[in-house]
Amino acid sequence: MNNHPLLEDMRLFCAVVRAQSFAAVARDLALSKAVVSKRINLLEHALQAKLLHRTTRRLSVTEQGDTVYQRATRILEDVDAMAQAITTHRETPSGLLRLCSSSGFGRRKLAPALAALAKRYPQLELQLELLDRQVDLVGEGFHLDIRLGQVQEPHLITRRIAHNQRVLCASPSYVAQRGAPQSLQDLTKHQCLLIRERDQDVGRWTLNGPQGPETIKVSGALSANNGEVVHQWAIEGLGILLRSEWDVGPSIAQGTLVRLLPDYTQEAPVWAVYPTRLNHSAKVRVCVEFLEEWFKRLT
Repeated sequence: MNNHPLLEDMRLFCAVVRAQSFAAVARDLALSKAVVSKRINLLEHALQAKLLHRTTRRLSVTEQGDTVYQRATRILEDVDAMAQAITTHRETPSGLLRLCSSSGFGRRKLAPALAALAKRYPQLELQLELLDRQVDLVGEGFHLDIRLGQVQEPHLITRRIAHNQRVLCASPSYVAQRGAPQSLQDLTKHQCLLIRERDQDVGRWTLNGPQGPETIKVSGALSANNGEVVHQWAIEGLGILLRSEWDVGPSIAQGTLVRLLPDYTQEAPVWAVYPTRLNHSAKVRVCVEFLEEWFKRLT
């Protein structure tokens, strides 16, 4: 190798690979297509390797190009992290930070944490929206989503910030009237309270038990898109609930709900979900790290 590749040429190459288009990258960076092509040629010359197959119809990555892309991505992330580490001590997180979460968790668990965050960083402007529905993080302009359960969108970045699991429970009056299920299959004979929020698959509950994951189809006369409503219905003896421990734990401790089938649980960890890497935004990074520490102290 006669000379070393430039970091900015590697960054440009990675952008071309992700966009699968010279023209799109040129447009996004306000460059000419010829400049983009020339910079990629310089990178290929520096590495003495062909990185892209280019035709009039399509663009694809060579085997060597894929190796360069994977390694360049890590190199660029390390470089960005290094620059961020150097300036972190000078940064004061400030400006608007738009967050969303589900209503129950947001009101009872997230809101107190954000109050403490606001006291620590008074230059932050926190805007929290509680939404019991699927959220388009980018399209709706949110910087951060604090989400329980599964994250389906592969283009989003996730960081697990707290353990959580869902458990089955019902009121003592319901159990006295209908009996307690002795197996997961018995749930088909019971009134189950259904929640239509976020990652919940309405009518299909998958739980981890002694034999591993099992899925059961359930039904019931009552459903809602708000977990707190369904929690109250369970306390009133209207059916069996599958709900997070953080929510029903106090009710179980008080005896207003009883745990059912204790060998079965559903993993529903708390995730911080965001569209760009943490080293690109001091306010998002500080918030995620603060929440991780906050929830760790509560467990």
